[in-house]
Amino acid sequence: MKSNGKTAQLTAEQRTENKGAALATLRKSGRVPGVVYGPSFDSVSIHVDEKDVNRLARTGRSELFELQLKDGKKVPVLIKDMQKKNDQLIHVDFIQISKNKSIQVTIPIEFQGTPKGTKKAGVLQTQETELIVEGLPDTLPASIEVDISGMDVGDKLSASDLKLPEGVTLVSSEDMLIASVTVLRAADTDTGEDTAVSEEPAEGSTEE
Repeated sequence: MKSNGKTAQLTAEQRTENKGAALATLRKSGRVPGVVYGPSFDSVSIHVDEKDVNRLARTGRSELFELQLKDGKKVPVLIKDMQKKNDQLIHVDFIQISKNKSIQVTIPIEFQGTPKGTKKAGVLQTQETELIVEGLPDTLPASIEVDISGMDVGDKLSASDLKLPEGVTLVSSEDMLIASVTVLRAADTDTGEDTAVSEEPAEGSTEE
C-alpha cells in the first residue's frame, strides 16, 4: 500500500482460482481474496495484502482510496464489506465510487472526554456508535468526533446535536439518541443482599 498525495493506493492482483484449497493457500500467504465491482465494469475476483487492507480499514471505512489492478487501471473504491472468521479477515468486497456522486456511508462516532456528570454519580450510556451520512467521497470523514466532557447528569445527546463537516448531511434520524448521562436506580446497583424487614406490627393492627 502506498499514498498518492492524499489518496491511498492498494495494489490488487487478479485471481482465477475460486476453490477452497486455493483460497486457503492465499490466506496462508498473507493475501485476502476479494471482489471489486462497479457501474463501469463487471465483478473482478482479486486478492490483496492482508496487512494493507486491515490498515486501510482502521483509518476509516468511509475513506476513498484507489485500487490498482494488474493492467495498471486505478479504480476509486470504498470497502463495502469485510468478512472475518475467528478474528481473521477472509474476504473483502470493494465497490467502485464516482468522485462526483454523493454516497451514503456508515461512519463511527468517537466520543472524546469524560462527562462531568460522572463525577456526580452519573453514568455515561452510549445508545449508538455509528451514524449514516451522505456526501461526496472526498468530503466524508473517517469518523465523527464528539466532545462529551460537558455532559451533566440528565443530559442527552441526539444525532441532530452532532456537528458534521461542510458538505456532509445527516441521513440517520435527527431524533436518534446517541448518548446520555443518567443516575442508576437503586435496583440497578443492588448487591443482592436481603433487605431488612421490620418486625414491628403495622399501625392500626393488633397482635393476637
